[in-house]
Amino acid sequence: MKWTRDFGLTMRMFLTSFLLLIVYLIFLGILAALGFPFGSLLVIAAVMAFLQYYFSDKLVLWSTRTRIVEEDEYPELHRMVESLAARAGLPKPKVGITASPVPNAFATGRSPKNAVVAVTDSIMRTLNREELEAVLAHEISHVKNRDMLTLTMASFVSMLAFLIMRNWIFISLFNNRDNNMGALILVYVVSIVVWLVSTLLTRALSRYREFAADRGSAILTENPRALISALTKISGRMDYIPAEKKQEIEGANAFFIIPALSGNTLMELFSTHPPLEKRVAALQELEAQMRGY
Repeated sequence: MKWTRDFGLTMRMFLTSFLLLIVYLIFLGILAALGFPFGSLLVIAAVMAFLQYYFSDKLVLWSTRTRIVEEDEYPELHRMVESLAARAGLPKPKVGITASPVPNAFATGRSPKNAVVAVTDSIMRTLNREELEAVLAHEISHVKNRDMLTLTMASFVSMLAFLIMRNWIFISLFNNRDNNMGALILVYVVSIVVWLVSTLLTRALSRYREFAADRGSAILTENPRALISALTKISGRMDYIPAEKKQEIEGANAFFIIPALSGNTLMELFSTHPPLEKRVAALQELEAQMRGY
C-alpha cells in the first residue's frame, strides 16, 4: 500500500477553516453592531497569532522541556527518523528528547523544513524497536500531512473569543453604565458560543488528524500491528504515572500520540484524541486490507 493524500483530512482542514471564518465574521459583525471597541483586541490577537505561527514549535519544546539532540548522542533514534522521513519524501526533522516518566512522542513545527520529532526518554525504555519506529512514523505523518500548522492557525478564533471571555469582568468595570451593560452581557454570551463552536471544530479536526497519522504510520512501516502494540503499551502505562508528572506536560496534550491526563478523563466530545479502542479498530481494519483479507 502506497502513501496517498488523505482527502478526508484535507477537506476537514478546509471545512474547519471555512466554518471558523464564518463564525469569526459573525462574531465581528455582532461586536461592530454593538459598537464594542474591539480594535485593540484584534491587534493583540493578531500579534499572538503571528507569534504562535513563527514560534509555536519553540513554545512546545520549551513547555515540555525538550532539548534537541545530535546524532552522536542518539544515533539509532536519528537513523530511524532519517529513514522514515526519506520514505515519506521529507527532509530529516530535528530530533528532540524530553526527560519525563510519561512515555510519549510528538511532532511540531510550521513546515517540514523546520519540523521537530521528539520522544520522551521513558518511551524508548517502554517500547521495542518496531513499536518505537511505528510511533516515530506516526509523528512523521503529522509532518507530511501539514496538519500541525492548520490546527495552530485554526485556534485563532477560539483564542480571540476566550480573550474576551477572560477579560469581560475587567472590561465591564470601565463600562458600567446601564445603557452599556446589556450590550456587554450580550457580547459575553456571544463570546461563549463562539468559543464553544470553534473549540468543537478544532477538536473534531484534531481527532481526525490522529486517525490520519495512524494510517500514515501503518503505510510507512507496513506494520500496523506494531503501532497497535505501542498505543496499547503507552495507554496502559499512563495509569501508573503520578498525576503531578503528567501535569508537567499536560499542556501539550494536543501534540502527543496519547494524551497525558492528570485528572478525570474529559468528555469524548472535547477530547483532542479519539478513543484508543477506535484507533485500534481502524488499524486492524487497515491491516486486513494490507494483507488482502
